[in-house]
Amino acid sequence: MTMSALRVTVWNEGVHEATQPDIAAIYPTGIHGAIADGLSDLLGSDVSVRTATLADEEHGLTEEVLADTDVLLWWGHIAHDQVSDEVVERVRSHVLGGMGLIVLHSGHFSKIFIRMLGTTCSLAWRNPEGGERELVWNVNPTHPIAEGVEQPIVIEAQEMYGEFFDIPTPDDLVFISSFTGGEVFRSGVTFTRGRGKIFYFSPGDQEYPVYFHPQVRKVLANGVRWAAPVAGARRVPEVSNPDAGVWPR
Repeated sequence: MTMSALRVTVWNEGVHEATQPDIAAIYPTGIHGAIADGLSDLLGSDVSVRTATLADEEHGLTEEVLADTDVLLWWGHIAHDQVSDEVVERVRSHVLGGMGLIVLHSGHFSKIFIRMLGTTCSLAWRNPEGGERELVWNVNPTHPIAEGVEQPIVIEAQEMYGEFFDIPTPDDLVFISSFTGGEVFRSGVTFTRGRGKIFYFSPGDQEYPVYFHPQVRKVLANGVRWAAPVAGARRVPEVSNPDAGVWPR
């Protein structure tokens, strides 16, 4: 690890892997483990990666951990309601202060994503046995998250996510996906909240080994670099009234 290494925390519910042997067979070290390994492999000494899960004390997201995190990746699915509101508010405060947030797949329904975006974040979905082929199209090739990414990314088996996706108009639309059934989906979008950058990337259902796909790993590595905060102290933006007088001074 170098002195300037980005501090990354990968958060995952960890419920599927702990309760479903078929999912544990796909992700023997957990979804969080697969994501963390991909980031470490691609970014090397440029990152320091830790993981946390729902079952950890305070979900592994204490004030100390978040203060020591530059970018937080979030994967959730069946236990959104079990995430403490106190922890959600703590994460929100750190995002507003400058911590990057990358929300993955069914994390679109997480408390933190809905809280940050202010909409239902609902979408259309279908997951037939064996999944469907997803083509992830790069529609913003000059964006840093898309750097060096194949056109398109081909994912042979994946859950279908489709429009309408109830999110605010993104700052950047980086990827759209098309599926076997003809649906399309805004699968890679960015937002800014306060001083924090947010990236949502949809590929990554627990039933398929998507987080071992080299191009998906490339997108997440690029996303970490992009979402990293600028230098300086992290703090929530504040507005104060100036002293009475005439502007400009």
